[in-house]
Amino acid sequence: DAVMTDPPYGIADCWKGGFNAANGWGKAGTAAEARNEWDAAAPDKAAFDLLRTIGAVQCFWGGNYFPLPVSRGWLIWSKPERGFSLSEAELAWTSRAMPMRVYDFRRSDTGRTHPTQKPVAVMAWAMEQCKVPIGATVLDPYMGSGTTGIACLRTGRNFIGIERDAAHYKTACDRIAHELDGALL
Repeated sequence: DAVMTDPPYGIADCWKGGFNAANGWGKAGTAAEARNEWDAAAPDKAAFDLLRTIGAVQCFWGGNYFPLPVSRGWLIWSKPERGFSLSEAELAWTSRAMPMRVYDFRRSDTGRTHPTQKPVAVMAWAMEQCKVPIGATVLDPYMGSGTTGIACLRTGRNFIGIERDAAHYKTACDRIAHELDGALL
């Protein structure tokens, strides 16, 4: 029914600083080499053309870096922590014809396992803004640590995730299984 994803942006050569364990960025610093390997290139236009044919709605975080058509339906995640060398906001391109929306939310969840992991609340908010119905099936072809899957579980949506990195795939499966265990208590 929907594609909601946060693919590699292809900006590895742009990463500068921001890695201060005292400010919560120790994971990003220790994972810099692996992150730079997978973030060296963004998916190509053909990948986005294919993804845009799947489901009734699509939402691609980092959309400002990708070859996508003009959209009215941009989402902005504003990060209230200021003064980092990293971006203070992120943009998501959507296929929806809707007014641009802004969400103010901290940079990361506690226990972050992926160097560019979105907070679960940000992904849940994006699904709401894109009007993805409860009970819908959401595809995330760049699953990373499984944040979209957890947001789906918490909001009553079904989830299909794809991840090529075996370590991230295992992390995503473990996080989603832990979320399911908590839901069954």
